Amino acid sequence: MTLERRRAARVLLLDGEDRLLLFRGVDPAVPGVYWWFTPGGGVEPGEELRDAALRELAEETGLTGVELGPVVAFDTVTFSYLGRGYEQDQWFHLARTASTELRVPETDEAEHAQLLTARWWTVAELRETGETVYPVELADLVERLLADGPPVRPVRLCGRAGWSTMGWTYRAEGTPG
Repeated sequence: MTLERRRAARVLLLDGEDRLLLFRGVDPAVPGVYWWFTPGGGVEPGEELRDAALRELAEETGLTGVELGPVVAFDTVTFSYLGRGYEQDQWFHLARTASTELRVPETDEAEHAQLLTARWWTVAELRETGETVYPVELADLVERLLADGPPVRPVRLCGRAGWSTMGWTYRAEGTPG
């Protein structure tokens, strides 16, 4: 299978209670297989990651005015959707919102039909669930972000094997990020 390369901007969106927004998705080509994932999607040609993250978040949730923070993690994933193979480089922005009321704009309902439901998760709930959540290190990542704030440089997520050979360097208070 030939893999289509693409870039994606994803968002780790936290509410005022430090809960993370995830969508439950399905590939119509593989009925009965579900997973949870972060908001976000493909970066359009010439588009900046930050702009793509905000656009995708608005398209998928209807939320605007979100406090978008730095890129805190990145990885490359390989997956299939509707029978096509993808290799996706993706970057995760940390973000905050005061509003937890979501609405998908009518113009995007067909595009986002695979988004079955949305849910706000605590770190404890992420750790306890038996459901599939991507990226697999999400609970660890969010827990560290909540405890220590964003790293100085984004960390590379690397699957079940662990964090990264890059380590985790913390941003000191008052240090520009």
